[in-house]
Amino acid sequence: MTAASGVGGRAAVVCGVGAALPPHIVSNADLTARLDTTDEWIRSRTGIARRHVAGKDLSTTDLAVRAAAQALADGEPVTVEALVVATTTPDRCCPATAPAVATRLGLTGIPAYDLAAGCTGFLYALATAAGLIAAGTAQTALVVGADRLAALPAPGDRTTVPLFGDGAGAVVLRHGSADEAGALGPVVLGSDGTGADLIRASCPGALHMDGGDVFRHAVDRMSTASRQAAIAAGWDLADVDRLVPHQANSRITAFVARQLGVPDDRQLSTIAETGNTGAASIPLLLARSAADGHLERGHRTLLTAFGAGLTWGATTLTWPGHCRSHPPKGARRDR
Repeated sequence: MTAASGVGGRAAVVCGVGAALPPHIVSNADLTARLDTTDEWIRSRTGIARRHVAGKDLSTTDLAVRAAAQALADGEPVTVEALVVATTTPDRCCPATAPAVATRLGLTGIPAYDLAAGCTGFLYALATAAGLIAAGTAQTALVVGADRLAALPAPGDRTTVPLFGDGAGAVVLRHGSADEAGALGPVVLGSDGTGADLIRASCPGALHMDGGDVFRHAVDRMSTASRQAAIAAGWDLADVDRLVPHQANSRITAFVARQLGVPDDRQLSTIAETGNTGAASIPLLLARSAADGHLERGHRTLLTAFGAGLTWGATTLTWPGHCRSHPPKGARRDR
């Protein structure tokens, strides 16, 4: 567990949020034209209606840069002193994505590195960046989740192709006090390598996922981590105004919310429009919800995720509300 504050009571405070989605949208109807499936089958089992898919001319780095630039323009003006990029799909095995993102943002010279923790990557990156701020290593940090997951399933796999989309999301953190709006609460993180084979991809087109076991682990781990994060923050679960879960499957979200006792009207979701965007899903959801007015100043917000590894995590914050509300680039506003 990463504490919310460190040297001198320093805390990491969210002060900007941004997101980016590829302009190309693949609907369920597009998939049914080439897969042995139906729109009703996809919607009933996943809650997904469409997903954004990047072309060959739009890389993970490109998406990360767009989301990060939006986050930097969104809220309080800051000078970024560290950058962490969470991704499962870097453009290259080596070098890392983050230094290229930093350079394109005009941030050459700052510490910049990648982090891989599957779909929990954004929460792991938040914890890492919060640790840098708590230790006094950096006054500010930029945290990006970016993934191009649509290319991972085999093109003809009717069970996995409909699940995944591409995108990026980002938040800006600054040092502050633990009692102010936007301050991250304690971050609960965990992993279990005995489940490494439940979600794996050796290369694009070779994704394997054991759906039943993944579902059970996701519900259990996200629910447990969420309770732990709420307790560590001094919250009762009844205090939660907004549940912000990793967008993997609407049925997983429903089961987690039921376990936690969070009513339907307090659950945020973009799954229908974006599918599973991996490490990007939570910041994408924050940006979209702030833009649509579903996430407002003072909302006590619980973030939780589960991913390959197996990995999981959760944290809390009270939404600061000063982040300007605009839709993620490429997003449709027709909900």
